[in-house]
Amino acid sequence: MSEIARLEYTRNYLQPGDVILALDRWKQYVRGPRRRLWDECEWGNVHWYCCGNPLEGRELLDRVLLAMTPRSARELRAVLTMYDALWITPYPYLADRV
Repeated sequence: MSEIARLEYTRNYLQPGDVILALDRWKQYVRGPRRRLWDECEWGNVHWYCCGNPLEGRELLDRVLLAMTPRSARELRAVLTMYDALWITPYPYLADRV
């Protein structure tokens, strides 16, 4: 957490709290209903302008990972791996056909 706070203070593309906000948006997004994930990827979500785009948040997290020390990046990557697995998991009916 201290390294994240340092990055938020020293990087011009980050504000205090941006990393945890991006992580929370990504977590909420991937835990949502699968149908919503498909619709938002296909058609876009008009409500993201006020609440923030979770896909842009995930992109920000990738940039933060590159700026972190290897040890801290591993810790954050371990958390992101859990959420990314939820997003990438195929639909059950498609997994049976593959």
